[in-house]
Amino acid sequence: MSYQQALLEKIARREARVAIIGAGYVGLPLAVEFAEAGFFVMTLDVDSRKVDAINRGESYIEDIPTARLKPLVEAGKLCGTTTYEDLRTADAISICVPTPLRKTKDPDMSFIIQAIDGIAPISHAGLLVVLESTTYPGTTEEIILPRLINNGLRVGEDVFVAFSPERIDPGNKTFGVRNTPKVVGGITPACVEVTRALYSTAVDHVIPVSSPTAAEMVKLLENTFRAVNIGLVNEMALMCNKLGIDVWEVIQAAATKPFGFMPFYPGPGLGGHCIPVDPHYLSWKLKTLNYTARFIELASEVNTSMPLYVIEKVTGALNDDAKAVKGSKIVVLGVAYKPDVNDVRESPALDVIELLRQRGAHVVYHDPHVPHIHLEGDHPIKMSSVEYDAALLQEADCVVIVTHHSSYDWQHITTHSRLVVDTRHVTPAHPGKARIITL
Repeated sequence: MSYQQALLEKIARREARVAIIGAGYVGLPLAVEFAEAGFFVMTLDVDSRKVDAINRGESYIEDIPTARLKPLVEAGKLCGTTTYEDLRTADAISICVPTPLRKTKDPDMSFIIQAIDGIAPISHAGLLVVLESTTYPGTTEEIILPRLINNGLRVGEDVFVAFSPERIDPGNKTFGVRNTPKVVGGITPACVEVTRALYSTAVDHVIPVSSPTAAEMVKLLENTFRAVNIGLVNEMALMCNKLGIDVWEVIQAAATKPFGFMPFYPGPGLGGHCIPVDPHYLSWKLKTLNYTARFIELASEVNTSMPLYVIEKVTGALNDDAKAVKGSKIVVLGVAYKPDVNDVRESPALDVIELLRQRGAHVVYHDPHVPHIHLEGDHPIKMSSVEYDAALLQEADCVVIVTHHSSYDWQHITTHSRLVVDTRHVTPAHPGKARIITL
């Protein structure tokens, strides 16, 4: 019996042992889905605190309730480790590690390389390795494959290698791992078949493509599409401001067209682990081929300028009240990169706070999901979320809404605030005593 057939039968009988490297927003939900599908799953993470929490059955990911995780741990279907040697008996390994950008906007591949270098010494015939981390086109074949076949294993016969981009949307109550279609690109047809068989147990729809490079490009297209369109609508907000037009009215009217238009909305900037980062992977790759990704570069320029535009709005609004930014008490509401999550990666709120502090404002923040933040820069500082009440709003010279968490009572905010700079257009429908400034 071939290694391919043996692995397919193990998957069908739910006897395959699955390992997930990286137990964060992507890895833990995937591990839970595989465990619920009947597999034994081991999660590996370099953060021992995460591993300890998993082994106690305690979730630190808001999308995975402890009530869902704990029974799997208690049943012996899921556990955590910090040691690659523990993965030696794994039949399938999915790599779900971070892929950040360096300050120079070049890809930081260190986490992927660390993961595959940890796998290589324990790799064996009959092993499937799937990279899920978003990266530049060619990564699977250029970085993953050579390290796996270095010991004589043959791809498509002894070992199976594929790329399947993660599509996690933290905080999304409608779409999760199970009902979000999964794109799969394998090195060989056998790699595709094995990967498809495994992921079909945890995902309702698996979409095969011709190669890992095509699958890598799929993810970059998805997020570049969003980044460019957000950049477009952010620039539209800047133009409407110059023209004295309400950009929100324009978007709402345009959205009534039933074809040929998809509404995007302006905001204080891009945040999260994907959209601000992923397009730069594609841009970097194309630069190595002497090609400039002009849409990506321009969208990035517009989007990264939005926190400064917010500061200009705050400055102008305070000036109208005969106040300077310096010395003013400013309350920032929401620092997570999107509503109802605790993730602050690349959040524009951090830039807004830092820019206000640089201008001498006394800044505090409240976020029901984020108790603490760390600001980098010339004067690094740790800040804690302050208690939210009417007094906090009443004492503020300006309240800046950056993240529109569903728990906020907009009517309460506009009733007890004097001045609100609303970057998400959530308060005009709830007018109170406050003067409201929108983007």
